[in-house]
Amino acid sequence: MALRVMVVDDHELVRLGLKTLLSRYPAFEVMAEAADAAEAVVKAQRCDPDIVIMDIRLGGRSGIDATRAILAQKPGAKVVMLTSYPEDELLFDAIAAGASAYVLKHIGSCELIHVLEAVGRGESVLDPAVTQKVFHKLRESARQSEDAAFASLADQELRILALLTEGKTNKEIAAEIFLSERTVRNYVSSILDKLNLSSRAEAAAYAVRHHIEAHLPH
Repeated sequence: MALRVMVVDDHELVRLGLKTLLSRYPAFEVMAEAADAAEAVVKAQRCDPDIVIMDIRLGGRSGIDATRAILAQKPGAKVVMLTSYPEDELLFDAIAAGASAYVLKHIGSCELIHVLEAVGRGESVLDPAVTQKVFHKLRESARQSEDAAFASLADQELRILALLTEGKTNKEIAAEIFLSERTVRNYVSSILDKLNLSSRAEAAAYAVRHHIEAHLPH
C-alpha cells in the first residue's frame, strides 16, 4: 500500500516539483497540498497523511506551528521538515516539535526518496549538513548541565565530595586535607543540603554521574 503524503510549501513551484517527483514512485501517493500552516492543519485532519513534507518557513505561522498542531491531531503522522539553510535557528524547534526528519531543500531527488522511505519505516533522519550542529548543541547543553550541577559548591566542598566519592570516611578525609573530623562532617552536611540529597551514597552517585573530576579546583 502506498504511503499517503501531504506537501506543504508556500511556493507553488516547490509543491509542483515535489508532487511530480513523487508521482514517479508507486510507493508514495500525494493526497493533498497546502500553502500555509492553517491550510496544512485542516487538510491533515481531513486526509490523514502518513508523511507530511513541511517547509519550515511558511507565510504567517511557521512550519513548526503546523507540525505541532498536526501531530497533536495525528500522532502517527511523520513530518519531514525542509529548510533552505543548514544554520536555520529553527532546527531545534523542529526536532522538539516532533519532526521525524530535517533535510535541506537542495537535497537530491533520490536522497529525498530514501529519506521518505526511512521515515515511512519509522526511522529519524538528519541531513549530514546539520548533524554536526546538533551534536555540538547537545554537547554544549551537557557541559552546561554539568557546570550547573556543582555551581552551588565551594572549592573545599568539591574536594570533600570527590574524596567522599572514593569511599573515604570523614576521619580519612579529615586526615587527607588537614581538617578536623567535625569540620568535615559539617562540610558533608552542607554538601547534602546544597545538592538536595539525603545520604553520602546519593552524593557519591551524583558526583560520578556529573563527572566531578572535571570540575575539581587545581
